[in-house]
Amino acid sequence: MKVALICLDKPGNLSLRLETREAHLAYTKEAGQIYTGGPMLDKQGRMCGSLIILDVPDIAAAEAWAAGDPYAHAGLFESVTIREWKEVL
Repeated sequence: MKVALICLDKPGNLSLRLETREAHLAYTKEAGQIYTGGPMLDKQGRMCGSLIILDVPDIAAAEAWAAGDPYAHAGLFESVTIREWKEVL
């Protein structure tokens, strides 16, 4: 199943995102399960969140993936929404 992770950064935490980015990118490669994803941008073009589509067996696997993300461990996110996603286009 495809699952969307919509993660919004806590305001004013771009430096924390940049400090943790290499560990996050390494995790995405090691943990696998990513269908597609990337950072969300604010009006000034700065990273302010993440949108990741996972290909996982169930929501529990998506929750476990999200919990293991170094961004989550660093306390970067203000909110994380996990929803099943259906590809149409």
